[in-house]
Amino acid sequence: MVRFADIDSQGHVNNVRFFDYLEDARLGMLHIDPYKAGDTPFKGLVVSRHEIDYLRPLSFRAEPVRVETWVSELSPVRFTLEYEIRDDEALYVRARSVLVAYDVERSAPRRLTEDEFSYLRRFTPSL
Repeated sequence: MVRFADIDSQGHVNNVRFFDYLEDARLGMLHIDPYKAGDTPFKGLVVSRHEIDYLRPLSFRAEPVRVETWVSELSPVRFTLEYEIRDDEALYVRARSVLVAYDVERSAPRRLTEDEFSYLRRFTPSL
């Protein structure tokens, strides 16, 4: 949902708020969805890079937008998520995030587990 607080003085969603939408999608994909399915949610991931292209303004509205998300690159230690923020008529944002598996206790990168790797493969249309 586009929240009223997301709107800036120009009358459209502030550029920084789009990162909140991406975070919500990532949280759903990597934590909430696995939890609901009885799987183990991902733990120990850090974002090492964000890229975003703003394609058209998004104004306050009653209808939600979709954040379509998929995995475009997958390696033993990191993966790339691609996103499109859109509705049925328009594409507002294209973005990507590189995430690194991270061992919080050691403060160092780690390898993805077999379960994590397998889960991410489900979202790799071309890999």
